[in-house]
Amino acid sequence: MRGLTTKWICLYFLTIALHSCKSKYVAKQLDDNFYNNQFTGLIVYNPKTKDTVFKYNADKYFTPASNTKIFTLYTALQVLPEKIPAFKYRVDKDTLTIQGVGDPSFLHPFFNDSTALKMASHYKNVNIVLGNLTDDKFGPGWAWEDYDSYFSTEKSSFPMYGNVLTIHYQDSLQSIPKILKNNINVFPSYKKRELDANIFYVNHRRKDSLEIPMVIDSLLVRKLWDDLQPNKISVSKYAGKTLDKTAYSVSADSLYKRMMLVSDNFLAEQMLIMASSTLSDTLSSQRIRDTILNNQLKDLKHKPRWVDGSGLSRYNLFTPSSFVEVLSKLHQQIPEQRLFNFFPVGGVSGTLEDYFAGTSKPYIYAKSGTLGNNYSLSGYLITKSGDTLIFSFMNNHYKTRTSDVKKRMQTILEWLRDTY
Repeated sequence: MRGLTTKWICLYFLTIALHSCKSKYVAKQLDDNFYNNQFTGLIVYNPKTKDTVFKYNADKYFTPASNTKIFTLYTALQVLPEKIPAFKYRVDKDTLTIQGVGDPSFLHPFFNDSTALKMASHYKNVNIVLGNLTDDKFGPGWAWEDYDSYFSTEKSSFPMYGNVLTIHYQDSLQSIPKILKNNINVFPSYKKRELDANIFYVNHRRKDSLEIPMVIDSLLVRKLWDDLQPNKISVSKYAGKTLDKTAYSVSADSLYKRMMLVSDNFLAEQMLIMASSTLSDTLSSQRIRDTILNNQLKDLKHKPRWVDGSGLSRYNLFTPSSFVEVLSKLHQQIPEQRLFNFFPVGGVSGTLEDYFAGTSKPYIYAKSGTLGNNYSLSGYLITKSGDTLIFSFMNNHYKTRTSDVKKRMQTILEWLRDTY
């Protein structure tokens, strides 16, 4: 019996020694001169053993960029049903009243949902209720000069066409929605749209598709609806009245996957707005963020500064540890097959198509986050032994090339894959 006890003690200390050696390898990589003039944090966690494999600056706050979408995904999975709520409505004889809840899929270039249009076609009069969103059209800290860029599309309570004008050539210039075609000027311009008007500019030499955010207001919404359902549209301002029926549109998982795969800021922002519709008819992404942080995520070690759904704002501040905590909750709640389907796959898809590829099969399922001089990656790593590790690797304020940062990260992640 005494010999058996001695054996287990020896195995225990051998395990500690091996773990220490492995940690020293990663620490040595991060101690390289390459990292001298930037801020880096890394945490690696094994959910099976509940051990922290490695930890470096994991409790410090970083600018997360689109890693923020992990918190947005978590929020949506907590409160939204299997099908996305499209709108709330009421029927009074021959009049349909509909009120948006933030669903971005209506006539969106990718989803092209037509639930609202099909329902409206059966009524003589259609009243669109607007004004129930308290958010500003842009998030806090977004760069004002990005107003004409797709990644900075305006938020709204009842999006149409993804809130963008899509321009493409098919023998001649075409636009979706068609009604704004006459607002397009074909000649080179520094900007793709006027600051406060739906007047667009496109280079005549450009042949690929171009998506330009529209200025969203009640006049435009009515114009777009009138084009679809002539002579029966009215627009009214939200007066606090509850519409007790809800229509549903696309599969929630399809929306989550698209948002994560291509890191779509617009979908992320609208996702929080939709999530807030489960709390009140008055839509507020701030309210749902506060609710999630004070309830489902009240046990986070480090409360983040979380100001938008997309991570476009530099006001956001999160620690690597917080990302691992939320990723761990997702891993506990959702089967791996479904969960990993939401994330870009290293070397295969989305924002990770060109990096973090496996040898015979993928090993990284993670969300990237990119802003000028910042790159982070948080998600799941599958080791050669078949274990799943949860990690968050954050890099801020570097002045080297992002591709060089990614290569350094890849060296460490591959070592973790091959060693554990």
